[in-house]
Amino acid sequence: MDSKLTLKLDKKIIDRAKLFAKSNNTSLSYLVEGFFARLLEKEQKLSLKASPTVKELSGVLKINNESDIDLLKEKYLLEKYLHD
Repeated sequence: MDSKLTLKLDKKIIDRAKLFAKSNNTSLSYLVEGFFARLLEKEQKLSLKASPTVKELSGVLKINNESDIDLLKEKYLLEKYLHD
């Protein structure tokens, strides 16, 4: 069920966000909802305890360029949350 939410933000940020939403064929509401969803998802993941196997494997893979991962994450999240 959808509910209305009123936010007080800087006008320049709102204007830029509206342009971003329009250029990505989505709504500002959908962007904000996606942002909140990612925050809650991230919080939930942090609260989960890793199994001994996962702890053992953590750090096994070495990443040459952190920015490549950030770009891939951004692309994935945009596709996941900014669809029609």
